[in-house]
Parts: sequence; C-alpha cells; structure tokens
Amino acid sequence: MRYFVYILTDQRDGPLHIGVTNDIARRAWERREEAGARFTERYGVRRLVYAETHDNAERALRRERALKAWKDDWKIELIEGANPEWDDLTETLSR
Repeated sequence: MRYFVYILTDQRDGPLHIGVTNDIARRAWERREEAGARFTERYGVRRLVYAETHDNAERALRRERALKAWKDDWKIELIEGANPEWDDLTETLSR
C-alpha cells in the first residue's frame, strides 16, 4: 500500500497544512470540501501544492512529523523545488 505526505495551503507563502493519508485523491477532495479538519476549515487551506509517496505508514508518519518540525523557509523550498508555481495538484490526481 502507498502512503502520501502532503502539504496544503490557500496561497503562496500562506499557512501550510501537512498531513498523511493512504488515499491522496480522497483527502484532497475532503479538504476542498472542508470535511473534517479543523485547521483546514479555520484557515481555508484547500490547494494541494506538494505530495510525496512512501511505501509504508511508519515512514510516512515519520516524514510528516519531521516536516512539521521544519522551519517555514525549508517547507517553502521543498514546495518550490517540486512545484515552483504553487499550482493546485488536485487536478493531476487519478483515482
């Protein structure tokens, strides 16, 4: 099974939400619809700007914790390295 660590935001350099899931398409849809996450609802972070794949849950959870501890500048560099325009990647997901 694949697991995903992802970052959502509302705009470039806006608040960042980091999470983990085993179904990135479903999670992106839930966040767009503001279903279930208080941070997402409060700050309106609906745009998927970064995602990475892991082959087991433990690695994904460790990576999520590590990213949450990073400085914001490092998170921004990570996003811009993979997605320089901060495009919403939701449309590129396939079920």
